[in-house]
Amino acid sequence: MTGAEADDRAPLLAHLIELRRRLLWSVVALFIAFLLCWGFAGQVFEFLARPLIEAFGDQADAKLIYTSLTEKFFVDIKIGFYTALFVTFPIVANQLWQFVAPGLYKNEQRAFLPYLIASPILFFVGGAMVYYGIMPLAWKFFLSYQNIAPEAVGQGNFVEIVAMPKVSEYLSLVIKLIFAFGLFFQMPVALTLMAKAGLVSAAGLAAKRKYAVVVMFIIAAILTPPDIISQIGLAVPGLLLYEISILLARRIERKREAGDDPSEAA
Repeated sequence: MTGAEADDRAPLLAHLIELRRRLLWSVVALFIAFLLCWGFAGQVFEFLARPLIEAFGDQADAKLIYTSLTEKFFVDIKIGFYTALFVTFPIVANQLWQFVAPGLYKNEQRAFLPYLIASPILFFVGGAMVYYGIMPLAWKFFLSYQNIAPEAVGQGNFVEIVAMPKVSEYLSLVIKLIFAFGLFFQMPVALTLMAKAGLVSAAGLAAKRKYAVVVMFIIAAILTPPDIISQIGLAVPGLLLYEISILLARRIERKREAGDDPSEAA
């Protein structure tokens, strides 16, 4: 091995060692958070189930069930894992930033850091929106298909239909909705980064607005339950975020033309 080859390999090994160290810290933080969150899985599930319980209202026999002996155990495992992911995201993001930042110029760090901060905030806003806004409406819609009329019980033409959701299915649905809305709310971050890199333009995004409307409703139909409330609740904010992305892209272009974009500075 020549001296030049050894010099090239040494920085690569140093980067790999540094990456391993950052990943190790992230995994350790995630594991510790998982053990702690697993102990509070019951309380977390009660919080997630609150919109459903409120949608049941004063229905006396409202309950969630599990049909396998191991079902609730694995539900608690999943709750602990997903909660740990949420809790440790700042730590993992910081480790990622500590690994990437030394390879960036100061102006590039200043340009990238706002996106790193905005991403978890937008994810939290999307999750909060689905929890407080969409889920109560959607659960009331689905529970309206129950057929409960105690005064009619015993009549030959009456079949009582009562909703008794499984805990595993309910958790999967809630997690799917939270992640769908949270990831959907990353649109301004993704599009503005693409605009900063020159991959998209404000004019191009505006020209494709009519296609965006169709795409938003298709994505909403795929990611949400088959009810119009959830689909509109995801598609309409998505269109608003798309318009915000156009405004942010236009602002980036104006700064670039004026020479004020820190990412373009030498």
